[in-house]
Amino acid sequence: MSTHPTLLQQFRSFCYQNKATDFEQAVEYFAVFGGMGWNVDFSKPIEELIEKKVLSNYRYIHGDLTKITHSKPTYHAMLTAIATGDRREYSAFKKVNIGREEGEEVIDFLIKDGFLVFDKSVEKPVNEKDGISDKLLFITPFMRFWFAVISPTYKSIKEGDYKEVKERWSHMKAGFSTLIYDQLVLEMFQQGFKDTFEGDPIVALGGYWDKNVEIDILIKRKSGELIAGVSKYSKSKANKNELTKLKEKCTQAELKVESFIIFSKNKFSSELKKEKGEKLQLFSLRNLSGLVADLSEKDLLEHTNKMY
Repeated sequence: MSTHPTLLQQFRSFCYQNKATDFEQAVEYFAVFGGMGWNVDFSKPIEELIEKKVLSNYRYIHGDLTKITHSKPTYHAMLTAIATGDRREYSAFKKVNIGREEGEEVIDFLIKDGFLVFDKSVEKPVNEKDGISDKLLFITPFMRFWFAVISPTYKSIKEGDYKEVKERWSHMKAGFSTLIYDQLVLEMFQQGFKDTFEGDPIVALGGYWDKNVEIDILIKRKSGELIAGVSKYSKSKANKNELTKLKEKCTQAELKVESFIIFSKNKFSSELKKEKGEKLQLFSLRNLSGLVADLSEKDLLEHTNKMY
């Protein structure tokens, strides 16, 4: 059992501490500054806060991090590979150009020192030959931001030149909070189905992947029943095609799924709404924002980080 706060605990603490009122803005800022206990002014552009809190304090933050990583370039390279790649263990090994045995030793160290946790597919592929490596998640959102955006451009930052890092961030910004949404959507289902599934509780919840197919959400209940889902974040409404594609993926993966869930950040088409019923449930941003309902001082986590 992890001793680290869950992502939802970190997010609720972040929202309470900084008096968040706009859920989408809270997710965007949390993806960058989350987990550090810093005060964040939501009235200021995120780029201004990155320069003030992170770039201006680069030497201090870098110094604190290298005490943990012992300044080993391989550790930093591995963290950047995971922060910028598909999060699969062996993909990171390839990016770092490291062998499996040494790579696993590095991952074990980074897990032990509180940077990462494993993210495993809910079900194993029916055919063992289709098996694929586990994924990894950063425990603290800020660490993912640091190793995705800051660490790769450290040379120019050290010289006080922020052009490279600003360009890098401008290219990554649009989709950077998607992973946080993915994790919060799973938290929403974990909480929302707790009472509904009381007699047949959830025993595993996450994603599914093999060499051929990837499914955003897969829920397994004690009875063995599987529920598959998809998350859609684009500006267009989710339509019936999302359900069709999801069913096709389940068939391809040879998963026996009869119930489906779709989360859409930007509503649903009329055609898809007609499909809603016992075998299909639809969830929106309104459902997700319920994760930060009834915030109080008890949600505030204690942090020992330096407060930039």
